[in-house]
Amino acid sequence: MDSNLRPRRSALYLPASNAKAIVKARTLACDVVILDLEDAVAPDRKDEARDAAVAAVNEGGFGHREVAIRVNGLDTPWGAADLAAIAGSLADAVVVPKVNGPEDIVVYQEALGAAPGALQLWAMIETCRSVGNLPQIAAMADTTRLSLWIMGTNDLAKEMRAQLTPCRTPFLPFLSMAVAAARAHGIAILDGVCNEFRDLDVFEAEARQGLMFGFDGKSLIHPAQIEPCNTAFSPSEAELARASAVIAAFALPENAGKGAIQVEGKMAELLHLEQAQQLLAIFERIEATR
Repeated sequence: MDSNLRPRRSALYLPASNAKAIVKARTLACDVVILDLEDAVAPDRKDEARDAAVAAVNEGGFGHREVAIRVNGLDTPWGAADLAAIAGSLADAVVVPKVNGPEDIVVYQEALGAAPGALQLWAMIETCRSVGNLPQIAAMADTTRLSLWIMGTNDLAKEMRAQLTPCRTPFLPFLSMAVAAARAHGIAILDGVCNEFRDLDVFEAEARQGLMFGFDGKSLIHPAQIEPCNTAFSPSEAELARASAVIAAFALPENAGKGAIQVEGKMAELLHLEQAQQLLAIFERIEATR
């Protein structure tokens, strides 16, 4: 499956030390499951969680869902062992935390040298240094396994000493810059988590904000967030109708070779045709997972 067309509307973090949560994950409607070895696991359970995560991905049963494992950093006592274990597993991706610059991607690329070529490298953008090096980090996708970014707004807020409010005002420049840098190098990108899982209206507003910025989807901390997240990042009926109309109009003989035409009273250029084709392709992928 083309990575750029693969639905990644919802990416749910689950502690790999929670066996019941892993079993439940195989039945949830999220597009991505991230088995966490880092923040969600206590130090005395790190080894146990690593073994459980590898056993889970090797056992399979996750259906259409991509399964990634978030490791501890290489500057911790568990990072190297995490990477070695995942390199020999059937995980779709390894998520690496607190990337600061391109040199970190090089280190992780080398550490995964013996892993299958299909294993993707996903990086967390969650430090002040990383937001200052976005173009340089993104460029590493041209020569490494790097294929996706996940915004880590909680850690970024902590390091900045900023307030993480529902409007996310302090982070808006970084969010747009990250999307632009990712797109420049063909990297998929997921928005950070919303800590509110009881008031789903607050969550939905943040998800819609992420959609507005151009994110492919959003990382989640609770199963209750999956449905509103999938809804927010799925094409609406109006968008699908418009895309179909644009494609049909450009297919008319009288519009052959034209770079711009009128469709339902609005101007449509070839770039809109490409966007329409991509939207319908993503929708077809979503429908195939139902």
